[in-house]
Amino acid sequence: MDFNKQLNNTTGFQNLALLASQVVEGFISGMHKSPFHGFSAEFAEHKIYNPGESTRHIDWKLYAKTDKLYTKRYDEETNLRCHLILDNSASMHYPKLKTQSLDKLNKIGFSALACAAVMNLLKKQRDAVGLSIYSDSYEYFAPEKGSDRHHNMLLHELSAVLNDEKKQSNTDTYAYIHQIAENLKRRSLVFLFTDMFQSDKAQDEMFEALRHLKYNKHDVVLFHTYDKFTEIDFDFSNKPTKYTDVETGEQINLYADNVKDAYREAVTRYFNELKVRCGQYRIKYVPVDINQNFNVVLTTFLLERQMFK
Repeated sequence: MDFNKQLNNTTGFQNLALLASQVVEGFISGMHKSPFHGFSAEFAEHKIYNPGESTRHIDWKLYAKTDKLYTKRYDEETNLRCHLILDNSASMHYPKLKTQSLDKLNKIGFSALACAAVMNLLKKQRDAVGLSIYSDSYEYFAPEKGSDRHHNMLLHELSAVLNDEKKQSNTDTYAYIHQIAENLKRRSLVFLFTDMFQSDKAQDEMFEALRHLKYNKHDVVLFHTYDKFTEIDFDFSNKPTKYTDVETGEQINLYADNVKDAYREAVTRYFNELKVRCGQYRIKYVPVDINQNFNVVLTTFLLERQMFK
């Protein structure tokens, strides 16, 4: 299958699952040439043997190949609970694309496929995964489980998001984060994918909601998604253009060059403020350019999984 296969087509969640598998396989292959060499041996059915554990489940064939001790994992083992939160607001559907492929994604396409790739890793590790989706309402919630049926159900929901035509409206992200915090009954690793488009007042409320998650002892990672070319560099031609706010529908006419420097300065300041505030609340802040590959997301998962106690 072509690696640049379109995402939003009739194959639905099965296609999304295959693409996620390809993303993960490429990532694991790349780890053999990176500082993470050695992690890949643990993915499928094994974990490192710790002295003092029972030797009953040691994989001696793998020991003969690697000279390292690994024990086999079994279906009943669940070492981690991970909850994925996906912002499905209007601004996440930027830029508008007729079709999406791995070499051309908008923010929602990148985030949905990133979630599917993380799910693929969780499934390999027999870990439990849950999903929340919100926009101008709390659209979907599923608690953390590890069955094949559960994974397929979540992939179906992620696929539906890709074809969702969002109307312009404001999204009170903080309100849904509070609801999600109430729904998560057991300590989990929480991944939030959002572009953080909101007013200054809403930003304060957003961090109060994230504190709610932290108060409940969850480990929280904020993946701040953005399109670097337009949302950071403001790479538009210098001709009179009407710009439309994708959340509110408000419009303004301007020349790009007249505001580019001030815009870049304001965006840089905003990103720095987010990083500082996340640090204050002990939330891991990970900016993610949707024009890049998924290595940042998957590497973050590896590191967070290792540290999750």
